[in-house]
Amino acid sequence: MDAKVNRTKRVLSVFDFDGTLTHRDSFIPFLRFAFGKRLFARRLVKLAQPTFRCIRKKLTRDELKEVLIETFLTGVDEHWFRQQAEAFCSAYWARLMRPSGLLAVAAEVNSGAEVTICSASPAMVLQPFADRLGIKLIGTLLEVADGKLTGRITGHNCRCGQKVKRLESIYGQLEEYHLRAWGDTRGDYELLATAQDAHWRHFHPAWSKLRSPVKKLSLAERNR
Repeated sequence: MDAKVNRTKRVLSVFDFDGTLTHRDSFIPFLRFAFGKRLFARRLVKLAQPTFRCIRKKLTRDELKEVLIETFLTGVDEHWFRQQAEAFCSAYWARLMRPSGLLAVAAEVNSGAEVTICSASPAMVLQPFADRLGIKLIGTLLEVADGKLTGRITGHNCRCGQKVKRLESIYGQLEEYHLRAWGDTRGDYELLATAQDAHWRHFHPAWSKLRSPVKKLSLAERNR
């Protein structure tokens, strides 16, 4: 019965970006690319203490990311930033993207599904990648005032439960869709638990797929 119902629902296919569609994180390499190695290194030094505090659980991942964004992006021209994002996409596409991930995205698009990236990385950085893939994008929003980045984010970092909330804010109740999701880190657990089709590290080598949280989380979600 459930299978018949699912076939009548629209399919919403959601891909995490960093580590899922890519071989590695994209934001730090983008910052190094955009600001150059010397300026990048100088500013990175300022993050040593906050990073140490994060390791000691004195600072959350979200708070550390806010410090990173404030350190690098305060007062940066929005137009320049978007230009750098376009250039980064062109320069890093081949080395960053997983071929198997690209094929999976294309297959979902060709099947008629609604397809989107849902990522904690800044949407401005990932927009050229989403455009090239021909799909939609949900990401962390950078605050802009008078054409300049303020060094703050708008709303919340798009990870963990925020991924589900952002999807619902755009697509409505997710129960109305047959939700397919791909992820690879703790930040994707809630998304994967919500999906009828959950794929943990689907494009990774076989050894990295061990101890998948998908089944356990899905059962926990259904028993709430």
